[in-house]
Amino acid sequence: MNEDGRNGAQGSSLVKKDMTLVIMAAGIGSRFGGGIKQLEPVGPNGEIIMDYSIHDAVEAGFNKVVFVIRKNLEEDFKRIIGSRIEKKVNVAYAYQELGDIPEAYKGRWKDRKKPWGTGQAVLSCKDIVKEPFLVINADDYYGKEAYRAIYGHLSCRNAETVGEPGIMDICMAGFVLKNTLSENGTVTRGVCCVNKESMLTDIEETYDITGKDGYASALRDGREIKISLDSSVSMNMWGLPPQFFGKLEQGFEEFLANLDGNELKKEYLLPQIIGDMLGKKEARVKVLPSHDRWFGVTYKEDKAAVVRAIRGLIEKGMYPGKLY
Repeated sequence: MNEDGRNGAQGSSLVKKDMTLVIMAAGIGSRFGGGIKQLEPVGPNGEIIMDYSIHDAVEAGFNKVVFVIRKNLEEDFKRIIGSRIEKKVNVAYAYQELGDIPEAYKGRWKDRKKPWGTGQAVLSCKDIVKEPFLVINADDYYGKEAYRAIYGHLSCRNAETVGEPGIMDICMAGFVLKNTLSENGTVTRGVCCVNKESMLTDIEETYDITGKDGYASALRDGREIKISLDSSVSMNMWGLPPQFFGKLEQGFEEFLANLDGNELKKEYLLPQIIGDMLGKKEARVKVLPSHDRWFGVTYKEDKAAVVRAIRGLIEKGMYPGKLY
């Protein structure tokens, strides 16, 4: 199997490894107009974006799915997607809850409404996931290329260290910024610096990105900055070893210890966590490029475009008209 994963799960003489897909679906969806955007149907037979993500991941070789959800969404989740996915692949559930924090900090942020971000979402899987895993957002369509690449990379690594002891081996899908913009509002992306060896050297969570004429703009420290449309960006699609949970757990406690009691929105985010590990030389991150076009339902107005995009992919023969 090639290191870049182009052969995916097919054609390999290696023993197939267990590999898990972790889908972060506990977000409230504040920009979606109050609905649960992860459960919006976009396919011709009621399929949601997660159906296509799971289809692509299983096709690439992943053999287990963990849904990270809020406990109060469990019934809807199982009815809309979980029950049918369970017939195709092993499924487990993890629960991301606002109050699921170390005992010493409970009660400090009584007015907070949202959970603690993508780092906490992944941490909720620590007792379920014991094998290399891929993390994705529930409401993003990533395309087939990235799943094949990450599965191939994880399959060819021992997932603990590569090259130097104590340095964690991580990979990520690197998307082209211009392929990840929304026509209906700004987006947040992890803007990456990548060296000639396709290794990540820096990542900065960048907010309020919008496409302009020949460039993208964003706000940083209250000022507009320009970003190349060809920049490599993270879409929270990370290939991680199970040892990552130890780093997450330690870092979450440090994150909470540095927050005051009035902080109601700050989040523990994967790009920042991994960026800090890079800075401390605790990790090396291989960037696996994907040229597929992203689409998702960041805003309610995005849904019509997603429906059209899915229809187009079906017409091209990339998916059957009825997935399951």
